[in-house]
Amino acid sequence: MLFKRKNSPQNQKSDGLSVSLEELIKQQNYLPFLQIKNNFETSTLSGEIKSALKGRGMELEEVRAYAYGDDIRDMDWRVTARKSEPFTKVYHEEKDREITVLVDMSASMVFGTRNELKTVSAAKIAALLGWYSLKNKDRFGALIFDGENSHYFKPQNNRQNLTAIFKMMAKTSENVLKKSTKGDISSALKILQIHQKGHGIIFILSDFSQIDVEKFKQIAALAKNNKVCCINIFDVLEEIAPPDGEYRAVYESQDLTFNTYSDSFKSEYRQYFAFLRENLRRSCQKFSCKYIEIRTDIPVFKQLRII
Repeated sequence: MLFKRKNSPQNQKSDGLSVSLEELIKQQNYLPFLQIKNNFETSTLSGEIKSALKGRGMELEEVRAYAYGDDIRDMDWRVTARKSEPFTKVYHEEKDREITVLVDMSASMVFGTRNELKTVSAAKIAALLGWYSLKNKDRFGALIFDGENSHYFKPQNNRQNLTAIFKMMAKTSENVLKKSTKGDISSALKILQIHQKGHGIIFILSDFSQIDVEKFKQIAALAKNNKVCCINIFDVLEEIAPPDGEYRAVYESQDLTFNTYSDSFKSEYRQYFAFLRENLRRSCQKFSCKYIEIRTDIPVFKQLRII
């Protein structure tokens, strides 16, 4: 399906083809609709964040004599045995988290039949997570991949960094309309592995069309020391066959013609895309990654549930 641009890039009104800086800033207004659990664990419970403090950190601060009320799980049994009296470990309190988003804007993401392109949905999700991080005093970073180049922003907790990320996403979403590159998201994942030191939260925003079993091993490697969430962004046409009719499409420079009249075609069509999503879901489950589906024809803030 073809889109026709009705608004210039300078116009703040959304056309669904690219995303403006103004639109990304406005995502702040949708924060009350989000359901994000504080510790990002897989759970059926949800609730608002009441404190910026995240509890016990990972870095050991000292070993001291046990005091009433200390957590028995933090006991240092070696020192206790040597001193013949109870000693406990004290950790630095973890006051912030490091949250990083990988925003895929390669060629396969420059697609959408209703409401907006997948690149636009990805940018809006990243903006929502960015505003959430800033509000919650977490450090927020991003890696924006256009199919050829990767733009990395170190996690920080300030509005200047967030604005810089938004500007790059807006610019990239506009540029890929003129020239998009199929690319290989594995190159972006390699860059993320270099910068990500562990114990952070990583959101991968993509349609995962370029991710096979081998490439998913890179995501699995990130999941060993980080909490990883794969957000699968797809179009309604990648779930339900188009209305009855004859269609012409171009795939890898080849002209294809197909019709959607038969029930068997519609069933096979639906099963094919469901199979792809199920494979991705199983890969995420295998390597302890969170899995979320987002459709481009529904506002992202109504779908984003990380509980």
